[in-house]
Amino acid sequence: MKSILAALALLVATTAACADAQPETSAASPAMISAPQAPASLETFTSDSAGFDTHSFWLDTGREVVVFDAQFTQDLARKLIAEIQAKTKSPIRFVVVTHPNPDKFNGAPAFQALGAKVVASEATAKAIPGVHAYKKGYFVNVARSFTEATYPPQVSIDITFNGDLELPLAGATKVKLHELAHPGVSTTQTVAILPQQNALLVGDLVHHEAHAWLEGGIADGKPAPDLAAWKSALGELLAYEGATVHGGRGTAASVEIAVKDQQAYLDRMEALITRYVADLGAAKTELSGPQAGEHYKAIAALAAREFPDHALSYLVEYGAYGLINQIAAR
Repeated sequence: MKSILAALALLVATTAACADAQPETSAASPAMISAPQAPASLETFTSDSAGFDTHSFWLDTGREVVVFDAQFTQDLARKLIAEIQAKTKSPIRFVVVTHPNPDKFNGAPAFQALGAKVVASEATAKAIPGVHAYKKGYFVNVARSFTEATYPPQVSIDITFNGDLELPLAGATKVKLHELAHPGVSTTQTVAILPQQNALLVGDLVHHEAHAWLEGGIADGKPAPDLAAWKSALGELLAYEGATVHGGRGTAASVEIAVKDQQAYLDRMEALITRYVADLGAAKTELSGPQAGEHYKAIAALAAREFPDHALSYLVEYGAYGLINQIAAR
């Protein structure tokens, strides 16, 4: 854990480091399907800060298990696997990657070793190589918290889709995947719809009652935050009226509350960082130099005061550099 956080500390001092099987698809209806509560159970696994306090969710249908997001490393994925196997004898059949961030896909080979198939949208699959190269370059060459041999290998996606996909599960349990029209925390975003559980799994699109990772999606080898698109992606969730949103960090909430609070968080964080950068004046050049770390700590402290009920303020200190430097460049 300490090595990962120490590695992240280096990130605030530099911005430079930083034939698929396609089953038959079925359109995911915006409205949640009315159905009696199914026996399938939805569980949550959460890493420690070494894995960025990331939630992975898993659905046990009684016949098979579907995992949503694979964790940052294979060691963390194996802990998740051990938890699943301690609670059910159902085999792990699918792992869904909701968006192209390494804490969502790096651990996937551990599941593939058990015979599970990794599922992602075609856009996510196309984005993964660039994100993997960017993150590996940072952690291996700058932070030096991994070596070429120890950094997780690039995952291969087994099943891709465009738009919508209903997973081919045994029995009555339904899992529908839907690719949003707008990007969010990353360059592309898939949500999972579990009609019988009235649940919507959205990855890091929502961090309810927790601070968000504001680096932005990795495009052309650099972070590219797009808060307007993120807020539009959140707006798309309102089509699933009455659903409970389960985000990549934080707590579950109704879709109406989750969307309203996350949009407000993004607005307030943008305003907070804009004020901070404006107050720096000409000294804003320090945000991309050796003094950047102290400024990022100060911004994280301001964010903690702005949102006293939010957890994980370290995500601002280590992850907001993309948004901070974007604002500073305006």
